Amino acid sequence: MLTPRSFRAAVERLARDDRSLGAIVERHGVPAFWAREPGFPTLVLLILEQQVSLASARAAYERLERRVGAVEPRAVLGSSDAELRADGFSRQKARYVRVLADAVESGALDLDAVAGLPDDEARVALVALPGIGPWTAEVYLLSALRRPDTWPVGDIALQEGARQALALDTRPSAGELAEIGERWRPHRATAARLLWHLYLAPRPG
Repeated sequence: MLTPRSFRAAVERLARDDRSLGAIVERHGVPAFWAREPGFPTLVLLILEQQVSLASARAAYERLERRVGAVEPRAVLGSSDAELRADGFSRQKARYVRVLADAVESGALDLDAVAGLPDDEARVALVALPGIGPWTAEVYLLSALRRPDTWPVGDIALQEGARQALALDTRPSAGELAEIGERWRPHRATAARLLWHLYLAPRPG
């Protein structure tokens, strides 16, 4: 599991060994080490974050939270379609979180057990559910389980960060980003955090 200490060590190693990543640290400093709590609420938020802005996803999540209190499987299963739509869930995302809630409530998906699985097995367990694709599973492993070598190649911000860092003419595809990431094994999660740090850095006026 990546910790603030091991993250800092990985940043120092990547910055030393890779000129492009070193330039990010030199220009913007070491990014703060952030993480999300593993469990059902984080997966709900990740489903909401699919293909929308983080702000709008957070707003929908907070409306749900205000209405039901703790975001737990039973609260989702007890919500009507109209209530979830009023919270800001699309029809499709409402279905996805219901399937997730049912799987967690029934024990078909044991998130505590998933946390103890190797990366590949954890991904397989997560993507078995509709609404949890490779991006959601990879970001969950990176941010909640804090696995050190995860690499969410479908993340557009990560693709754009790689384009900027490597001075590429175009944003790399998921397949191209997978190849790029090979140079940063076994610290790809730290490389991802550095590229997101670059992507989010203020632009010169």
